Parts: sequence; C-alpha cells; structure tokens
Amino acid sequence: MPEPKPITGADGNLLEPSPRAVHEPGDPGPRLDPRDQELEHIRQDLRQFVHAASHDLQEPLRLVAGFAQLLQNRYRGTLDSKADSYINTITAEVGRMQAMLQGLTELSRVDSRGGSFVTTSLDDALDQSLLQLRAELRETDARILREPLPTVQADPIQMVQLFRNLIGNALRFRGETTPEIRIRAERREKDWLVSVRDNGLGIPDRFAERVFVVFQKLHPHGRHPGVGIGLTLGKRILERHGGRIWVESGQSPGATLCFSLPDKDAR
Repeated sequence: MPEPKPITGADGNLLEPSPRAVHEPGDPGPRLDPRDQELEHIRQDLRQFVHAASHDLQEPLRLVAGFAQLLQNRYRGTLDSKADSYINTITAEVGRMQAMLQGLTELSRVDSRGGSFVTTSLDDALDQSLLQLRAELRETDARILREPLPTVQADPIQMVQLFRNLIGNALRFRGETTPEIRIRAERREKDWLVSVRDNGLGIPDRFAERVFVVFQKLHPHGRHPGVGIGLTLGKRILERHGGRIWVESGQSPGATLCFSLPDKDAR
C-alpha cells in the first residue's frame, strides 16, 4: 500500500506540522515555539466554541422539532398537500441539523473526553463495532472478510468508534452487488497499516482529501444517510493516536481506506 500524500485542509493549504520544540541556553528543557503555543490556544478555543455552540443549539432545535411534530399529528390530512409537504420538510431538516450538531459535539470530545491509552486488541474493537452494526449488516447481507489484527496502545472506545465509522461508511455507500468488506493489517518498521476495502461506489481520486472535511459529502443530500462527519471523526481520532488516515488511490470499483497506528513494540 503506498504512502499517503500530504493532507490539506478545506482551503487547499497543507495542514500544520506538529508543534516544534526549541531550546535556548539556560532553559531547563525544550519548550514549544511561541507560534505553536498560540496555535494550540486557538485550537482549544475552537474546540470549546464548537462544543458550547453545538450543545446550546440543541435546545431550540428540540423545540422546533416538537412543534413540527405537533403540527404533523394535529393537522396532517386536514390541510392541503403543500402544507403537509412543508411540515415534512421542516421535520426532516430539523432532524438533519440535530444530527450535524451531535456530530460536532462528538468531534469536540475526541480530546476532552477521550480515554487513556491502554493495550488494545484491534480484533476486539472490530468485533464490538460489528456487533453495533449487526442490524445494518443483516439488512444488506454484507460479507466481512478479515485477517488477524494487531494489539496497539490506544483508547479502546475510540478504536471501536473508528471501525464502526469506516464499516458503516462502506455499508451506506454500497453498490448494486452484495457488500463485501475486507479488513487486513500490515506491520511496517514503526507502525501498523490497517486497510478497510469495500466493493461499493468508490471515492474518485480528486475527492480523496475532501472526504475528510467536516460535512463534505460526495453525493446529493438525501440519497444516502449520514451528515458527512464520520471520516472527519475518524481522522481526528487517529491524529490523537499519532496515526493517519487516507484513501488509497487508483482503486475501482470500491474504495480502500488505510490508516496507520504506532507499533507499541517498535524500538
């Protein structure tokens, strides 16, 4: 599997490198460059803002959803068809906004609510994710083909979440044939490379970076479920673990999502 290309943000610029350590004479040890300290403060402020905004906006949305439901229950069939359509649209769009805000809340909690890194079996994490997706797996009659996965130092809950998002994506964007998802791992010099390959609709090379941008979807709204935050969340989880995620280029049909995690036994 090839190495990934540098990942860029939504504006097309390269994502910033890891904080730089500097050491000056007389200092007791290395410290962060002032520019990186400022950048980290901005990141923390943004995370706090996203969490507060997504949490505070849920209440008025719940009120709107409640009144829309009342309108549906009380007046469905008594007004003209256009009125019913308007009410249905309000209800659907409020539900979509609630899902988007919930996704933002989860994204803001990757660091602040993340658990400790412990010895974690990725096989166990995959098992748990498949258990959580059992209804979707039965509905689509999907086939899961897996090879043994490694044990790493990680947050086990976030590893389950990562696999659930990747496999859930493969199920949502399936093609006309029965979904087939292959999970395998490859040990490299200092890390593990895990791939999740499907036979679904695929990801064009030109969108290989866009799919990791929050709320970016490749297909028209309403054609497939989801709000476009699952891969963003997976990317953030892997960054927290010192890993990366990318789309393997040149595959058709289907898509292969690869991610790396540090090898706990690497020297």
